[in-house]
This record gives sequence, structure tokens and C-alpha cells, in this order.
Amino acid sequence: MNHDFDVAIVGYGPAGLVLASVLGKAGHKVVVFERWPGLYGLPRLTHIDGETARIIQSAGDVQFALRDASPIPNYRYLNGQGELLIELDWRGTSCGYPAHIAMYQPDIEETVDQDVRATGNVEVNQGWAVVNVDPQQDYVELTARPWSRSRTGQWAHGNEERTVTAKYLVGADGANSFVRSTLGIQRHDLGVDDRWLNIDCERLRPLPERFDKLTQFCDPARGHMYMPIGKSRQRFELAVLPGEDAAAMEDPEYAWTWLRETHGLGPEDVTILRQIVYTFEARIAETWRLGRVLLAGDAVHSTPPYMGQGACSGMRDGLTLGWKLDLVLRGLADDSLLDTYEAERRPHATAITEISVGLGKVANTHDPVTAAARDQAFRDGTAPPPPPFPTIVAGVVHHGADGQPSPLAGTLTPQGVVRQNGVEGLFDDVVGRGFSLVTAADARPVLAPGRLEFLARLGVTTATLTPGSPDSIEDVEGTYAAFFADKGVEAFIGRPDFHLFWAGALADLAAAVEDLQSRLAWTGHRADVPA
Repeated sequence: MNHDFDVAIVGYGPAGLVLASVLGKAGHKVVVFERWPGLYGLPRLTHIDGETARIIQSAGDVQFALRDASPIPNYRYLNGQGELLIELDWRGTSCGYPAHIAMYQPDIEETVDQDVRATGNVEVNQGWAVVNVDPQQDYVELTARPWSRSRTGQWAHGNEERTVTAKYLVGADGANSFVRSTLGIQRHDLGVDDRWLNIDCERLRPLPERFDKLTQFCDPARGHMYMPIGKSRQRFELAVLPGEDAAAMEDPEYAWTWLRETHGLGPEDVTILRQIVYTFEARIAETWRLGRVLLAGDAVHSTPPYMGQGACSGMRDGLTLGWKLDLVLRGLADDSLLDTYEAERRPHATAITEISVGLGKVANTHDPVTAAARDQAFRDGTAPPPPPFPTIVAGVVHHGADGQPSPLAGTLTPQGVVRQNGVEGLFDDVVGRGFSLVTAADARPVLAPGRLEFLARLGVTTATLTPGSPDSIEDVEGTYAAFFADKGVEAFIGRPDFHLFWAGALADLAAAVEDLQSRLAWTGHRADVPA
């Protein structure tokens, strides 16, 4: 049966944007339905990490996206008296970028949207709400209607209706996902119900240096925080206490009074861009896939903002799901590969959500006695440290004979500045994207013709540090030489989403390539994909 599209995406936020970019660049026919008539245009997302910046690099003009960005060196938690409780060290680099970055979300969404439309393979329908989803064994049918504001100020569906079919449907339509609820997928609730007032501002003149730091005040009287939104804007947030009226706190006079009394700021210092009360929740969908329908972003995991990782997780979903759908649609991998999406992403996103919940409990301790005990625990060192950031431990990562992920598998691949054929820049821009094989010495002698053919059909980009080889690169800043030396390895296989499939000795490369072929549910029967 011929279908209208290869993939239909419901929702055009961070997850949907990245997914549409991946699939559009791969040549697949994609349709997007987004109920809002345009991009959001305001900075809900204000923090990304280096991994997310690399995702943006793959999906658009990263220089434009981060034109107003600035690194965040630390994340400070202070108590009500201004005493430092804990400071998370956010210095360093990751994936070729600062480890943590304050940025302006509309710049990111604009550049990815332009990239999506430039592929010529993605039809973007904004101002259309999906009103019906009908999954079948071999395809999914969905119906959408125009969504517009009525004379009464309410949003309503128009009379026009459009029905399309797609081989796969991805619901990336937010925490109140229509796709998820239509399929009857329940969510596990981690018990978060915090309300905070968000006040986003544009700086009219330089502010005191303290506002350049991400600072959480864990004051039992009222928790609050501030952080930069890149170089030009500032975010303030404060807890809404039980019994307080959210509507009253959204009155501009409330914001100006609070800014003046708490931080000594007035209309001569900042302009308020947005003032809104948010309810934070922590919920994980019970399943991420039902047949040909998959979920991504806030539709499948909603995360409190205390780590600034909610949208980052959504963009990871979009990239990971994108390359797996690409292999399946091209006939190179069996449909069962899509089952590894949940196996990989659910534990990762759940761990991030749980860490965020824990940090939120520190910030939202409003009982003075409990807060005093908390402060003392930090003083005497008995407060437990935050858990380490998660890695991928299942799915398409190499496992040893003991059934556990091999050392370094599931962690992030490095990205450094390289030079090849007279072109210098970051690895992904110079050598290429997708699967990668980077070695200290020429890998061809240790790989049989069948393994080399598999790597070629998979589209693996290869690079070696050995001069004179056909795929040699100049490691301009020593990033890869340092990685090999620090980790005690001679080669690594990177995935398109920048996680290591494997790293180890060249002598073990052939076995690792064989395991990669198996874990990809490789069929090797390439389908026809438009150029």
C-alpha cells in the first residue's frame, strides 16, 4: 500500500523540530502538524549542555542559534541566609562546546525550522490540531483540522478537515499530548506538584555581576532563583506558596514589587518579556511505543526544571529516534530496532527526572525546621551528593561477555577541531555525521571485506590519526589523541546521536563491528529513498 508520508510528526517543539530535521535530511517524506500558528517565540528553555549544542549543530546554523549564548560555570544552591549549600561544577567542555550554556530558545528553534524547510522533504502545517489517530497494522491514519482563535477569545477547530496516512507516527505534542491520551497510555507520577512564577526579562543596561550566575535560593519563606538567558536577557523565578492566587501573581505590579524588594531592579534596568505561573510535574509514560506510533519529548517524559534538562531530553529523543527510523525506512534494519528507542531513552530520561526531583526537594523545603536540618546536613557533609549523569546502558551499545555494557559504551563521543583536505573545523562539519569510526591507526588491516562492506552500507564516516592514510585527519587541538591516551583505547565507534557504541583496542574492532551489525537488527536490504 502506498502511504502519503513516511512519518507524521504531531508537535513542532524541540523534539519534533530535531526529528523533522533528521528525517528530512535523510530524504524521507515527512508531514508535521502543530496546533500553534507559529514558533513559540519566548524562552521557555534557557539552558542546554554541550551534547545538546552538538545536536543543534547537526540540525541548523549553530552559530546563529548560540549567537547570544554564554557558558554557565556553576549552579549554586544557597539557603535563606545566603549560605552556600552546594555548588555544582559546570565548567569544562563536552562534545566541542562549553559543558553548560545559557541561551535564547527562539534563536535555536528559528534556525532548526529553517533547516527543516530547506530539506524540501518536510511539509510543516502550523495552526493545525490533530483530532483523530487511527493506528493500523501497516500504517497510521490521522485527521487534523485548523485551530484558530474564535471571536470569544477561545481556541477552536475549524470546519476544514484533512486525513493523511503515514508509515509511522511520532507524538511530540507536549505534556498534555493528544496522541498519548488517544492511545490510552498512562504515566507514572513521581509526585511533583510545584508552582513557580516565571519572570523573563530583557536587560536594558548591564546588571550586577551576580546575575550572571545560576543561583537557587532555598529559602523556607519562599524559594526563588535567577539565571542569565544568554547575554541579553535574565530569568527570575519564585515559588508560589500553598493558598496563593496565581492570577494575582501574574499581575505586572506583583513582579515589579518583587523585583524591586528582592533585587533592587526596576523598569530602568529590565523589561518584562513574560510573566506566568507554571506547575512543574514529573511523569514518565508507561510505554513509549504502540505499534507504529511512538512518543517523544514532553509527551513521554515531563521533567521539573531544576537541572534544565527537559528540552535537552526531548532533543535527544528526536535525534535517537530519527536515525533509527531512517535505517528502518531505508530497509537496512528490521522494525524491531525501534524497540531499542524506549530501552535506551526511558532509563536515561527517568534518571534525569529523578535527579531533578531530588534537587527540587532541596529548593522547595518551606518548613523552617526541615530547612534547618537540611542546611546542617550540607554543613557537616552528610547530605547525599547528586547522582552521576546517566549514560545509555541498553539497546545499541556494545556489551561484554558478562552481559554488561563494555567500558565507555553509552558515554559521549568527543568532538574536536580537525583538519582534512585543507578544511578545518569541528569533526562533524569536516568529516561528516552519522555513525563514525575513529582510530589511532589504519583500521582496514583488521577488518575483513564483509565488515568493511557493512560499514560502507551503514554510511560510517571513518577517520584515523595516522598520517598518509586515505581517511587521515589532523587532530588540530589534540582532542582525539588525548581521548585515546586518557581512556587507554585505540579506536571507537560513535553513533549518530554522539554516544559511543564501543571503544577499545584495534584488535577487538572486528568483533565490535559484528556486534553492531547484530544490535542494529541489520537486514541490509536498502529501500528506495528519494535523493
